[in-house]
Amino acid sequence: MSETRPTPSRGSYMFPHLDHATVADAMHPGILSCAMDATLSDVARIMSTQHVHCVAVRGGAADPADDAPGWNIISDFDVLEAGMRLDGPNTVAALALQPAVTVRTTDALRGAVELMLDRSTSHVVAVNPESEVAVGILSTLDVAGVLAWGER
Repeated sequence: MSETRPTPSRGSYMFPHLDHATVADAMHPGILSCAMDATLSDVARIMSTQHVHCVAVRGGAADPADDAPGWNIISDFDVLEAGMRLDGPNTVAALALQPAVTVRTTDALRGAVELMLDRSTSHVVAVNPESEVAVGILSTLDVAGVLAWGER
């Protein structure tokens, strides 16, 4: 027997509407990271046990053009692609080629989403606006939660 539940007419009290939300309202607090010498298996294990779709990698190239010098992102798609190739790279150093894009926790969520679309990235690093220290990750899935549950 299946149960049918009514669809809520309003969003959750936990999410404001996209037009009023900040990055802090939607982001995943905390950073899961690994070292540049971690293996593909190490990163896959982090992602699967923590149920996340990306891991930050400390020690990337400190290119002044990068938004977050020294940070790169390895996504679940990167792991999947490498894992399917028998002769593919097996180290994070060879896989974490996507430089991290950063946003401030106080930035408007809509602006952060526009940046994600502009840069074709599904994850950005959220930083404290005063210290510029990384404090969380904002993903497309986090934004989907606001779109699904945010008050209309």
